[in-house]
Amino acid sequence: MPFPVSRHRRLRASGSIRRMVRETELNASDLIYPVFVVPGLDVQMEIRAMPGCFQFSQDLLAGEAASLMDLGIPAVLLFGVPQAKDERGSEAYAEDGVVQRAVRVLKKECPEMVVITDVCLCEYTSHGHCGVVKNGQIDNDATLTLLERTALSHAAAGADIVAPSDMMDGRVGAIRERLDEAGHEETLIMSYAAKYCSGFYGPFREAAGSAPQFGDRKTHQMDPANRREAAKEIVTDVDEGADIVMVKPALAYGDIISDARSLTDLPVAAYNVSGEFAMVKAAAEKGWIDEQRVVLEILTGLKRAGADLILTYHAKDAARWLGEGG
Repeated sequence: MPFPVSRHRRLRASGSIRRMVRETELNASDLIYPVFVVPGLDVQMEIRAMPGCFQFSQDLLAGEAASLMDLGIPAVLLFGVPQAKDERGSEAYAEDGVVQRAVRVLKKECPEMVVITDVCLCEYTSHGHCGVVKNGQIDNDATLTLLERTALSHAAAGADIVAPSDMMDGRVGAIRERLDEAGHEETLIMSYAAKYCSGFYGPFREAAGSAPQFGDRKTHQMDPANRREAAKEIVTDVDEGADIVMVKPALAYGDIISDARSLTDLPVAAYNVSGEFAMVKAAAEKGWIDEQRVVLEILTGLKRAGADLILTYHAKDAARWLGEGG
């Protein structure tokens, strides 16, 4: 009905009414906290471009996990920063690699914490690329074998979910087959289904030491201008056996998150990445924005777009604010 019979503001008249009719609810249980793991003992080193985020050695992980669980955050995503790198990223799939050791510690000390592991080679290769390099190019099929080995080593260590982030063709199917053959049928795959070649990754490359030593990743990560292509990638990963599909980055890709939600009934994750985090932190430090209000608005927007799960470096702060009724 037209005005004055229809008065939309009636449903906004008070805080209690607004809460009653709120369409999207953000909860701490929606959040996944990325954690960077380094060799050594008693290491907690702040990441310069990511205020409040740290690299941890494995002996400090249980304490960090316990604090996350106290906040209601149910899961971590582990990234390894190895001591040594080589052309084939052999530390990525070493039985005693930094991530493999971290998984064992977490599952022993905090068995209820959901442990997700990033499956890629870029942090472990001397050239910084996500796969095997031959004649200056990424060899897709040769890379699959190493990704399978990496995922299998994580599952064997006790990871609940493996998350291939490399964007090689066929990697979800290859990993699913290898896991099943080895008796890890219950290990989930959260695929970075639509991962774009983005300028928002800058601080992460400092945190993980994963900047490519030559060239770029435009031959495997997606062109930010493309939307229909993301649908193909998402459907392919679902068909190959993904249990959760992810869109990365998040802020500039709400349309892709929404598309993913309409394409599949699987859970959809969105990765609120390091550059997105750093921009908010920098503006807040200058007093230009209200950090709490902006962070919760961003995360609520990602959930409204269709994300069931949100990977974010804001997770600890957001969980505290939500617990306070923010």
